[in-house]
Amino acid sequence: MPDEPVIVAARRTPIGTRGRALAALRVEELAAPVIRAVYEDGRAVSGESFEVADVSLGNCMGPGGNPARIAALAAGLGTSTTGETVDRQCGSGLASVINAAPAIRAGDRRARIAGGVESASTAPDRIADGVRYERAAFTPRGWPDPDMPEAAERLAQADGIGRARQDAHAARSHRRAQDARAEGRFAAELVPIGTADDDAIGGAAPLLPRLPPLFAGGSITAGTSTRISDGAAAALIVPRSLAPRAPGLLVRGHAVVGCDPSLPGIGAAPAVQQALGSAGLDRGPGLAGVAAFEIVEAFAAQSLAVLDRLGLDDADPRVCADGGALALGHPWGASGAVAVVRLFSRLVRQGAPAGSIGVAAASIGGGMGIALVLEVVR
Repeated sequence: MPDEPVIVAARRTPIGTRGRALAALRVEELAAPVIRAVYEDGRAVSGESFEVADVSLGNCMGPGGNPARIAALAAGLGTSTTGETVDRQCGSGLASVINAAPAIRAGDRRARIAGGVESASTAPDRIADGVRYERAAFTPRGWPDPDMPEAAERLAQADGIGRARQDAHAARSHRRAQDARAEGRFAAELVPIGTADDDAIGGAAPLLPRLPPLFAGGSITAGTSTRISDGAAAALIVPRSLAPRAPGLLVRGHAVVGCDPSLPGIGAAPAVQQALGSAGLDRGPGLAGVAAFEIVEAFAAQSLAVLDRLGLDDADPRVCADGGALALGHPWGASGAVAVVRLFSRLVRQGAPAGSIGVAAASIGGGMGIALVLEVVR
């Protein structure tokens, strides 16, 4: 009988603001240490060596050439371990984890490593028609394709999410992250990279009330926008029989949905609802039965719009309890995988009982959303 896919290890690098401590590292140099770390963690919980069939990494702006395969080789997994690189923009890291599960359910008893990596600092220049650009189009010509700050501003206006509420949300994210770091709640998930740290935490918080809006007459500011960042995260997904006594996160359900490209920030909300349905959790307690949410905070306005659509309170202690991307930063292709690492720490490392449910989700440029439902097993 096929095994169920279970995440038994999850790690991340520190998240560094673009141009700072991690700026000199290429994508494979960021990813290889976390790949190796989750492999070694897996050996510790399974009690033996095991084969890694594939490494899947989300990446948005890298150099091409299949960074996942390069990172797998750099991590010392051997030439037989294959690699794939996934681009679903801000949902790429979650998509990689989701993509790893079906092969195990189909009967492949080999482990997989999935996650994401982004080095905004070393991303290559892109040129079209002789003009340098930072990102490719998310929609065809003639379709709305706003830059993300513009889309967040539009969403804030459409939903009536004012400046004070956005500032409060960003301040809360920083405060939670500062508390988590001070109390050591990040320590076990981090793979050291030199002297790098999560350098965005707390930096913008004192300035929030004084920062000017990014757009005339608007409410979005640099402080209520996440920082462009470098970083990597990965999870080890194994058949349950490979580590039957190891605590972990069972992959229960997932969803990818489409939404209006002019308001891409809302995509996480319908994705969460659909993912809960795929896990059979949309009835009964529904959202009330979820122990922990990690929803990627690209902008305070965008995050609040998602919470409103889900009917969750701004300060719900289950949502990004140790701070989200507004405090930690947003390494695009890795952020979804960072959300999985955070759930692993909050639920598995911190001793949540078996059966506890965690949800990771992200909204995606171009008008999509992605969500993953996980359940604690012990």
